[in-house]
Amino acid sequence: MGDAASIASGRIEEFRDVDRETFATRIATRYQPAVMRGIVGDWPAVRRARESMESVAGYLDALASDKTVDVLLASPQVCGRIFYNDAMTGFNFTRHRSLISEVNAKLVRYAAFENRPMVAVQSALIAECLPGFEVENALAILDPSIQPRIWLGNKVITPAHFDESNNVACVVSGRRRFTLFPPEQVANLYIGPLDYAPTGTPISLVSFKEPDFARFPRFADALAAAQVAELAPGDALYIPALWWHHVESLDKYNILVNYWWRGAALAPSKTDSALDALVHAIVNLRHLPPEQREAWAAIFAYYVFGADHDPAAHIPAHKRGVLGKLSPEFVQQVKAFLVKQLERKN
Repeated sequence: MGDAASIASGRIEEFRDVDRETFATRIATRYQPAVMRGIVGDWPAVRRARESMESVAGYLDALASDKTVDVLLASPQVCGRIFYNDAMTGFNFTRHRSLISEVNAKLVRYAAFENRPMVAVQSALIAECLPGFEVENALAILDPSIQPRIWLGNKVITPAHFDESNNVACVVSGRRRFTLFPPEQVANLYIGPLDYAPTGTPISLVSFKEPDFARFPRFADALAAAQVAELAPGDALYIPALWWHHVESLDKYNILVNYWWRGAALAPSKTDSALDALVHAIVNLRHLPPEQREAWAAIFAYYVFGADHDPAAHIPAHKRGVLGKLSPEFVQQVKAFLVKQLERKN
């Protein structure tokens, strides 16, 4: 039937000439992905990438610090797919620390071969490894406090996963194909272990290159809801938090710069991982009898997910506790209390 991207018919909505106001009012306010064509086309890095692989590699080398970055290496047999080993007792790659210049040398050398090993720098903080890049290549639509990260490698496939933060992903060099799914498609993506994944969050076990519909039949329903976009240098993609996304870098040398934030794009906030709460809820609620799980679902719906009421409106303001306004100091007190509770119950 072909790979997943060719089967999926949905396309991500596209915008051109996006400025700060357009992003804040027309894109970031919707809970939908958006392609922003040409938004970083004037970056010096993108101009160098359009010249040649060697030109943009030289540009990075000139900015690189002496800080090493995390690098994934895998044999040609994995075809660039970041995944588990066959027994799911480990992963199909090894981790190393290297300088950006060393990574670039590998990528340029490997580009001469058709059957090449996978090389992937994943989410390296630019301020540490490429100081000055963020000044010369600034994304004006976001708050300056949002720190960019670089993804550098050859042909790499990152399985479908979600991020808890909003994301703007800017393609600098090479082409990238994104296949996105709304959060409710979780049931159709066959997600692997929540607490053991090759990426920062759980991944889909489905191979998008060769989907096994006999083993993963509901994946066909996920594809019916999928949205696909292919980005060229200078383009960017807005991915709302918790949207599943499968990412393929398609060329011999690829650079992506991304920005993660929580809260508003022009006033980002810092919050902890909600995945921790999910794992804790599974440990404590999943084993309960069905009627009790249903009761807890109603309680969670009322206190956590309800948007049309204030569950503490009838309680005096000074006694609302976690249902009231949460100061940073009070949040720390609650966390300390929860730690003590967990230690007491073990």
